[in-house]
Amino acid sequence: MAQGTHPLTASTPQPVHPDFEKRTYSKVIWRLMPFLFLCYIFAYVDRVNVGFAGLDMKKDLAMSDEVFGVGSGIFFIGYLLFQVPCNIALQKIGAKLWLGPIMMVWGLVSACTMFVHGTWQFYGIRFLLGIVESGFFPGVILYLTFWFNGRYRAQMVAVFMTAIPLSGFIFGPISGWLMKRFDNVAGLHGWQWLFVLEAVPSILAGVASMVFLENGPHTSSWLNTEERALICQRLEEDEAHKKASVGGRSAATQAFHVALFCLIYFGSVSGNYGLQFWLPQIIKNTISKDQFTIGLLSMIPWGFTAIAMVLIGRHSDRTGERSYHIALSVAVGGLGLALSAIPGISGAVGLVALSIACAGVVSASSCFWSLPALYLSGTAAAAGIATINSIGNLGGQFGPLVIGYMSTHYHSTALAMDTLAALCLISAIINIAFFRNHPVKK
Repeated sequence: MAQGTHPLTASTPQPVHPDFEKRTYSKVIWRLMPFLFLCYIFAYVDRVNVGFAGLDMKKDLAMSDEVFGVGSGIFFIGYLLFQVPCNIALQKIGAKLWLGPIMMVWGLVSACTMFVHGTWQFYGIRFLLGIVESGFFPGVILYLTFWFNGRYRAQMVAVFMTAIPLSGFIFGPISGWLMKRFDNVAGLHGWQWLFVLEAVPSILAGVASMVFLENGPHTSSWLNTEERALICQRLEEDEAHKKASVGGRSAATQAFHVALFCLIYFGSVSGNYGLQFWLPQIIKNTISKDQFTIGLLSMIPWGFTAIAMVLIGRHSDRTGERSYHIALSVAVGGLGLALSAIPGISGAVGLVALSIACAGVVSASSCFWSLPALYLSGTAAAAGIATINSIGNLGGQFGPLVIGYMSTHYHSTALAMDTLAALCLISAIINIAFFRNHPVKK
């Protein structure tokens, strides 16, 4: 039986008391979401801690900004190639025996970055890290569909993605402290210790997930029969409603929407990862060269982003409106990027501009995933969401690459920031032009 099927659903929907339903979903939320949230923090840290490592790694390995930008972003090439087969594997194998080993392997691969001594080794290990991590984020998004119907799913995705800014807020100062404290310990550079020590939580979380996670409600030992039946019933009702509401759109129309969603997501992701990989270096160039101070200062943009992300997500959920929330967020993010590129902007003012940029692009990305579900149904939804995530995440290659290239050849990141700001503006325009009248789902 496929992992996403729901065999316990009664053929005739049974009336359910609202208090029982509320208690059941609260039980599921508190069982799953804190653990998945923590795992995503560890995943994101292992993905982007190269930004902090680059403060010293580039100098130690005689690596140009362009090489560093290519290597940082090449992660997303491997990430692109294996997302769909990884999700197929999750459906066949189950989350318990799939997500856990993924976490352990990506922790080991991330730790092996300590052995990098040249450009091609750096490219290779980042590409490999993208491959082994490609099954986690789309796998968790798929896993959530095994548990939550549309009433809860958008909120759960938003909660899950709040790990992005919190990973920077929590591990920014930790990364700075590790690089400073462990430099020259046992003859290793601080950046080498950074990769090793920050990989340990992922490996431990992978072991825990093989014990803690269940493949779906139909196999969960911590739900009783009535609770399992309720969850399965709601999932079937949700699928029937979706088919009735959006199933009339032609395949060509849905394919066109997928293409537009890819462009929208590409713009916000380019800005997001451009900042993720280069923020420590920008702070070093404009404010402080001390690693621990850089880590502390990096808390400001990511703390501001976490607050903005929650507030924008809640307002979007309360109103049922998606397109304008996404468009305004990504446009504000682009404005922050453009402001940071103005000549003479640095120090506290530059940090404020970068905080605005981070808050805008990350909030747009978190709200974004509620929009495709309103336009895609059936097989188009499954294939379309995988395509959007795969192609859109190529922005994670483009953003760091354009900053590294401009920094190497023009000795400034200003033009790169303006380029990323333009992409954010394009994303906002597409949103308003094509999706402003989307069906509201409250």
